[in-house]
Amino acid sequence: MVLKSERFELRLDGGILERVDKWRAQQSDIPTRAEAMRRLVETGLAKADSESVLFTDGEKLIALMLRDIYRHFKINGETDPEFVFDVICGGHYWAPKWEMTGVYHNHEDDPRDVRFVVNVLDMWSFIEEGYEALSKKDKDRVRKEAEPFGTHVKFAGFDGNNEAPLLSIARFFPEKLGRFNCFKGRDLNSHAPMTAVYRRMLQVFEPMRMSLVRGRLSVTQIINILNAMKYAS
Repeated sequence: MVLKSERFELRLDGGILERVDKWRAQQSDIPTRAEAMRRLVETGLAKADSESVLFTDGEKLIALMLRDIYRHFKINGETDPEFVFDVICGGHYWAPKWEMTGVYHNHEDDPRDVRFVVNVLDMWSFIEEGYEALSKKDKDRVRKEAEPFGTHVKFAGFDGNNEAPLLSIARFFPEKLGRFNCFKGRDLNSHAPMTAVYRRMLQVFEPMRMSLVRGRLSVTQIINILNAMKYAS
């Protein structure tokens, strides 16, 4: 049985085409652009699907030299250099993904999730800062007019069960990057899905962002944003 190929149109910008041309010029047979793209796609897919950790010759040498340094100075680190040595010398390149699941998990944050979380953190930093600056009278107004969400005006975070990638990103910013420090030290596990809620809130907040007076939300703006937490009727 002969497998039929399928033709499809692919548009690339000049920078990528230049890199493709440079790559194919380095091949012994100098393939056409189409053939070069087929080979690059196959290489990329093979790497993505690989169950093994791949080492270049240079990386093998560096790993073995690091093992010697660990042994000489009797360093106790999280990574076992003897394990890495056995992997390389024995050709057991599948083993790291079995043993070091915290490193080789094949997960990568979706850029769209990162942008969404940044917008949520930014919105809630404005809400909390604006709320804390309110007078007692205005806080009472928030409590009454944004009931029940006006009683505890704090960023709840994301659900650890259903929104784990978003929760991980939200924690990473204050704990590892030093950004949005007002949330540092908080658990941020809402224990309930919050994505849809925050999307409704962002729809109300975004038009306000560029017109904030002195960088703070007014009491009315805070009430309107909090009321967006309610399910649409």
